[in-house]
Amino acid sequence: MAAGVIDDEPITDINITPLVDVCLVLVIIFMVTAPMMSEPPIKVELPRAHTREGEEKDKITLTLSKDGEYAVDYEKFSDPKVMEERLKEKLLQSDSKLVILRADQDARHGNLTDLMARAKDAGALSLTIATEQKK
Repeated sequence: MAAGVIDDEPITDINITPLVDVCLVLVIIFMVTAPMMSEPPIKVELPRAHTREGEEKDKITLTLSKDGEYAVDYEKFSDPKVMEERLKEKLLQSDSKLVILRADQDARHGNLTDLMARAKDAGALSLTIATEQKK
């Protein structure tokens, strides 16, 4: 083409730059919001111990706060009897019947032993106490 001559052919290529920009923004949004979705309903400070990581199985998580609040997976309960009924329902649907106990390190041990007894009465076959790794 000579200088000053206008090309009359239409542009047929797709400009993918806006598509890439939108995809990158969506990835960033998902990276920021995903950790928020997996946080338990009750914040507890787990005791420290030398442990190894457990296997990912079909499990139910029971949480006990230092104030005596309970949670079954992501549902909060203040009444232990209502919590136990919900736990029974979840254990009926579970194959492994594994219950993970997440108790705050400042929770009363009487509440923890009561929670363990309630989990066994509800049908749990095995109990595991969650801890944080010592550094």
